[in-house]
Amino acid sequence: MRRAPVIGCAIALLLLTAAPPKAFAQDALQPYQLVRSLQLIQDRIAAGDHAALPMQAKLLEMIDARLRDSDAEDFKEPKNFRALLVYGMSGGNPVTVAAAVSRAAPDPQNLAIAKGIIAYLNGRPAGAIEVLKPIDPMSVPSDLGAFLALVKGSLLANEEPAAALVFLDEARLLSPGTLVDEAALRRSVAIAAAQGDAARFALASTQYVASYLYSPYAAQFADAFVSGVITLHMAISQDKIADITSMMDPEREKVVYLRIARRAAIDGLTELSAFASAKAEKGRHGSDNQDDPRAQLYSSLSTVTSPTIGEVRTKLGKIDRAKLSESDRDLLDAAQAVVGEVVAPVKAAAKDKPAPVAAAKGEVTKPAADASSADQANADLPPVEGVASEQPAVAAADKPAADGQVAPPPAPPTAQSKPAPVPARTDAASAAPVLPASAPASSAAPDANDQIDAAMTSTRRQLDKIDQLLGAAPK
Repeated sequence: MRRAPVIGCAIALLLLTAAPPKAFAQDALQPYQLVRSLQLIQDRIAAGDHAALPMQAKLLEMIDARLRDSDAEDFKEPKNFRALLVYGMSGGNPVTVAAAVSRAAPDPQNLAIAKGIIAYLNGRPAGAIEVLKPIDPMSVPSDLGAFLALVKGSLLANEEPAAALVFLDEARLLSPGTLVDEAALRRSVAIAAAQGDAARFALASTQYVASYLYSPYAAQFADAFVSGVITLHMAISQDKIADITSMMDPEREKVVYLRIARRAAIDGLTELSAFASAKAEKGRHGSDNQDDPRAQLYSSLSTVTSPTIGEVRTKLGKIDRAKLSESDRDLLDAAQAVVGEVVAPVKAAAKDKPAPVAAAKGEVTKPAADASSADQANADLPPVEGVASEQPAVAAADKPAADGQVAPPPAPPTAQSKPAPVPARTDAASAAPVLPASAPASSAAPDANDQIDAAMTSTRRQLDKIDQLLGAAPK
């Protein structure tokens, strides 16, 4: 539609920008010619030509100067007025757009579009939506309609996401293979994830990676993709995630998996974190990243409260802190704090084990060494959530009497002796974490459980805060 004919114009223009005669720079070329050249450069940028970024800045500067010097006569040409609006939606100066519109005499529809765009550029989304809502992007020339659809889709993303996706599809239809297409596709990924539409999310992500992986805006896509995988973890399969990432180069694929592994571990999505960690460690060819300290760190996060706590502690201790960024060192410290909090209360509870309650009349208590032998073997096991303790729930003195015998009443507590422990609850109200197997049943006082639960909650909050501070991709 507009790309091939302006290639020569754009190249000639840029070659002359070192010292352009004022008459040539501002008078010889019409605003629509300059804006088309800008679009050509932007499309090259979207395709991954980062060297074109300085050209874009120079063209924006030239267009701004040309439009500031424009008059009503310039805007009698409809293409120039549309170019003014496209310039505004392409990163132009809203002050220049407003001044030029005030000198033009557009028809009512173009004037409404101009007012909506100016409101949009000046950070007044509500006003922009009100003005632009009745205007159908498919009813205006495609060079303007594509940008208008993109703007409307962006404005409605939060309030009317379904309508926003329709507008973004229209933007792509009107301007395929352009920066508009890239932006519309990237925003569709985020909206589909927020809508819970896993099929739309997977399709848009696949299309983006296939066409715009090297765009300078691809980092924003990566943010949306990682967040979408976390949000849709129950609806999108691991095979589909692997299909999408397999189209990336190995380094980008690794970074995406590292980010997924970290987010999933912090959100408690153990299975997803383990999958992403394994992908990050193995790399494209099977064993490329096993020495990457980030992969080791994030894989450890997914098992930080698992029964292999001793292995996790060892693995965390072997990570080379010097190879981590400052933010990842903070995350390593937090992970080690979690491990310490999981283990420390359990050991303290074992040390505080009360003395055996005096046996009932005629009963002989077993030696203490025999009663604690199993505890010694399990001393290093972590708490297992949701699993009932295999230890007796009551002390020997609380055993029922033999048939035909009447159990003696319990002796009242004295100043020198503590009351017998309360039997453990076995119904659904006995919420996790339950007493770990490493602690004797007689230490199943609520304080021990409360300490473990409080420690886990506290460290989980700490990890959440760190993740918010980290923000960007692992460095």
